[in-house]
Amino acid sequence: MNNRYAILVIDMLNDFINGKLRLEGVEKIVPNIQKLLDFARHHNIPIIYCNDSHLPEDKELKIWGKHAMKGTRGAQVIKELKPMPNDHVITKNTYSAFFNTKLKDLLQSFYQGQGANSLIVTGIHTDICVKHTIYDAFVNGYDITIAEDGVKALPLVDKRILKYMKEKYAIEVKKIKDIVRQTLQFTVH
Repeated sequence: MNNRYAILVIDMLNDFINGKLRLEGVEKIVPNIQKLLDFARHHNIPIIYCNDSHLPEDKELKIWGKHAMKGTRGAQVIKELKPMPNDHVITKNTYSAFFNTKLKDLLQSFYQGQGANSLIVTGIHTDICVKHTIYDAFVNGYDITIAEDGVKALPLVDKRILKYMKEKYAIEVKKIKDIVRQTLQFTVH
C-alpha cells in the first residue's frame, strides 16, 4: 500500500500539560513530539492538532469539571508545540477527534484529494481521547501507528491501553525514532 501519512496531535493543551488536569510526567513526551513534528514539517507530512474546546453545556464537563474552555488559555496548545502556519487545527467537544468535527474531510483533502490513509497519533490521555479517536480512525479504515513515547496516560495505564488497542484495533506501536527511521516512506503532497 502507498502510505499517505498525517499526524494527529491530541490535546497537548495548557490545561492538560500545566493546568488542572495535568498528568504527572507528561513533560517527558513533549521533546519526542517536537522531533516528530519537525520531521513531518521537513517532509511535507500534514499535521493536525485535535484540541478540546469546551462550552459550558458539554457533557464531558460533568465528569472532569471545567477544562479547556473555548477561548481560554487552557484550551491553547502549549508553546513548545505551537502550531505552525501550514499545520491544521480542529476543535472537539468530546473524546473523539472525529465526532462532530471536520477531521475526516480534512484528511481526505490531503495528497491532491487522494486523502491520508495512515495516521500517526500522539498526545494525551491515551486511555480517553487518544483511544476514542483511534477507535473512530479504525472504523473509518485508516492504518494507525501510535507513537509510544509520544502519548501519556496515568501511570501503568499506557501499557495496558496500548496492548488493548493493538489487539482490538490492529494498530502499530512504535517509538518516534523508529517511526522516523523505518516507517515513513512518505509521499509529498
